[in-house]
Amino acid sequence: MKEERAIVLDYLPNGYPFDTRQSHKKSPIVQALGKDHFVLLELIPKKDVSLQVQEEVYIGEGKRDKVHHILGRIDLEKLTQTAKGELDIVVNDLVNKNEEKFVKFFSTAGPINARRHQIELLPGIGKKHMWEILEERKNGDFKSFEDIKKRVKLMPDPKQVIIKRILMEINNEDKYKIFVGN
Repeated sequence: MKEERAIVLDYLPNGYPFDTRQSHKKSPIVQALGKDHFVLLELIPKKDVSLQVQEEVYIGEGKRDKVHHILGRIDLEKLTQTAKGELDIVVNDLVNKNEEKFVKFFSTAGPINARRHQIELLPGIGKKHMWEILEERKNGDFKSFEDIKKRVKLMPDPKQVIIKRILMEINNEDKYKIFVGN
């Protein structure tokens, strides 16, 4: 499950400030979030390429125009303050742009085991809401976040629930991963 595109969270043209090597040995660093699987990545931009925060870059196979190579995954703790601040904004934006994908989750999610359902992994969704969602989807797939809110009584805002879950998974707060690539 590889990322094809990433969103720049922070661009450090002079590398990490805590890197004690001489400045000519440091290389520029990009902290980014994978667009499809929400994987935090560290990228090395091509020489003489300057990137902007929230810029989308191609990181897939083949010719990359702005990224030289992918250093690898990084943990949330390694993100700069700028990147941490951008993370919420970028996740929110990606959920907005891919509403259909996340609404589909409510229509198709299944059980994890005999006692737990994927829907229960969403923050603020307990057994009562889960059963309501399962009942409502028998009447047809959900069409939008608004549709979910209309059809499921007292449901917390589904979009915010998804965003919170993605941020929890990025932060490794749960062993189950629904949206963040493993």
